[in-house]
Amino acid sequence: MLKTHNDLAENTRGAMNNLLQARPADAIDLSTQTKQAHWNVKGPHFKGPHELFNEVHEHVDAAVDLIAERLVAMGGIAEGTARAVVSRSTLAEYPLDILAGTEHCAALGKALASFGKAVRVAIDEAGDAGDQDTADLFTEVSRQADKNLWMVEAHLQAES
Repeated sequence: MLKTHNDLAENTRGAMNNLLQARPADAIDLSTQTKQAHWNVKGPHFKGPHELFNEVHEHVDAAVDLIAERLVAMGGIAEGTARAVVSRSTLAEYPLDILAGTEHCAALGKALASFGKAVRVAIDEAGDAGDQDTADLFTEVSRQADKNLWMVEAHLQAES
């Protein structure tokens, strides 16, 4: 870890480095999954999902920055290359052979739910380590992930 005048204990910053390092990979992976859906969605209701997936992408990219910049502020080094993301992401592989908006909504819904769950675990871990700022950051990310999930799943729920 890099030297910093941040007053959190070094062991807390070290724990946060490990915790924070995993989530940008998931968020970057989720970001690329949203673009996969955005670019490839087809069907009679194309425009709504196409625009929604782009909005979700923007929200996820904002989360990537929040998490990675917190990591760097704590003395860590954000690992955001494609290879680092592939080795660290905990999200399931996005299906490349789907086209229908509902299929993309189902796939993105699963990815958003998985991401949200991991972020909620991170909230508790950051709080337990005594870093309320990182817990708060993850809480913000969690709220947006839940809202994105709601918006995506709404396209599926009317058909149930």
